[in-house]
Amino acid sequence: MKTILNRLINHEILSKEEAKNILVNISKGSYNPSQIASFLTVYMMRNISIDELAGFREALLELCIPINLSGYNAIDLCGTGGDGKDTFNISTLASFITAGAGVNVAKHGNYGVSSISGSSNVLENLGVKFSNDNDFLERCISEAGICVLHAPLFHPAMKNVAPIRKELSVKTFFNMLGPMVNPSFPKNQLVGVFNLELARMYSYLYQNTDINFTILHSLDGYDEISLTGSTKTITNQIEAMLKPEDFGVNQLAQKDIEGGTTIEQSAQLFVDIISGKGTEAQNNVVCANAGMAIATVKKLTPLQGFELAKESLFSGKGLNALKKLKDLSI
Repeated sequence: MKTILNRLINHEILSKEEAKNILVNISKGSYNPSQIASFLTVYMMRNISIDELAGFREALLELCIPINLSGYNAIDLCGTGGDGKDTFNISTLASFITAGAGVNVAKHGNYGVSSISGSSNVLENLGVKFSNDNDFLERCISEAGICVLHAPLFHPAMKNVAPIRKELSVKTFFNMLGPMVNPSFPKNQLVGVFNLELARMYSYLYQNTDINFTILHSLDGYDEISLTGSTKTITNQIEAMLKPEDFGVNQLAQKDIEGGTTIEQSAQLFVDIISGKGTEAQNNVVCANAGMAIATVKKLTPLQGFELAKESLFSGKGLNALKKLKDLSI
């Protein structure tokens, strides 16, 4: 690792194979915590290359515990995090609304590292069971339309990294990897990223797969559709710019979509919104993101997806998906 760190400090770029091997070695416990922390820190100070990101991704997918949900044509709604915006759990709420609209969801998530409350923090607080048992997860997606893939249960290789990430409490390249290493290998993905450069890298990597994808980045920095301004979207077919008026809604202020300051507050906010008691701004931003997921799978316009998402939210179908998942967790 000393040689690798010296190379990186001298601004050398790793090959795809080198990057892959380093992550495999991290999983084997070949390096000490200080070396791993130094390795992560390098990538906070310089950009990651496409080959490095591809190598890290390949290693994690090869080392993961795979889950077979191929019969469900599921989508994952996942953001990189690391945008520093501390919104409420928009993509997680959007996942349940998407499931309520009849589009199956394989939600990959984790505890918050650089945010107050990640998707796993909220769902655990609400009584959702985390499991890597294939039969249980199939039952969830079959009956509730959604299953939750809690990352640590599927990526045991990262047990040496988790405590270091927690102690660092800032975004690392693992934020970039999270949405790309869903252990069910979904055929559809809605991915939010924290900057435009990463959106381009994701697009390049996904173009070489058979994944039906939509990549999102709000130009004011959010890793999702924030409705606080324009959002860059990249799909298999086109690049476009989405504005709030494309969903028939008004532009929001940043304070309209702020989250709770504790996990408990975040969970209560989650319940209020999924129960139809959210503010107009909260409802609109959740349905815009769910709408894009629905549109990605069903090949609809963003507005058509948005209308289906609103119907799912206000009819209680999204809430029913959560209730069913909680019932199955008992």
